[in-house]
Amino acid sequence: MSFFARGCPMLRPATMFPLLLMLPLSLASAEETEEPAKKDSSVQKLFDGKTLKGWKVNGKGFYKDHGEVTVKEGAIHLGKGDPATGIVIASEPPKMNYEFRLEAKRIEGSDFFCGITFPVGDTYQTLIVGGWGGGVTGLSNIDGMSAVENETTGYTEFENDKWYKVRIRVEPKAIRVWLGDEKIVHINPEGRNLDIWIEQDTTKPLGIGTWYTGSALRNLELEKLE
Repeated sequence: MSFFARGCPMLRPATMFPLLLMLPLSLASAEETEEPAKKDSSVQKLFDGKTLKGWKVNGKGFYKDHGEVTVKEGAIHLGKGDPATGIVIASEPPKMNYEFRLEAKRIEGSDFFCGITFPVGDTYQTLIVGGWGGGVTGLSNIDGMSAVENETTGYTEFENDKWYKVRIRVEPKAIRVWLGDEKIVHINPEGRNLDIWIEQDTTKPLGIGTWYTGSALRNLELEKLE
């Protein structure tokens, strides 16, 4: 604010000098009391880019004869298993009102390179990316039907060694999935019979797996929604 703004009488020098001395002090006080910008604590980084901290290798059930699981070049590498390789979160994830994100790429093989099992309230779903010959996407199971035979079924020509962004959003009246910027799934889970195949039972509560396929994962994040 100018001391000589239109409509304000000009102050005499004797009066203005003490006010000018007080002005920097007032500004400094305001800066000291101003709260720093708060970071968004609702987003949790689930991979540090260097270790498997927060995850455990899935060595049970159909994942018993898994491939090598390593961390290199800022990514988790899941070697081709017989039939499956995967990791499971070591903590307890939210069951509702959250978003899970990652990037995945297929390195070798011709089946799903990113199968994400995730909670939906008290039950679970598995998102299949690249299944049934390498291109099918969808959720398993809905009303007893797998990802290749229900209303979420889609198809994408996936390329080896290309990163794909995957985003899953779970809310009481909507499960939505994006592949890159394209929404590929949008269903209302209310009144539906949701479950997973027995082959994916050991990937609960939140896990990522592959099937006769090698892949890599990076930028794993979990965001709790309001």
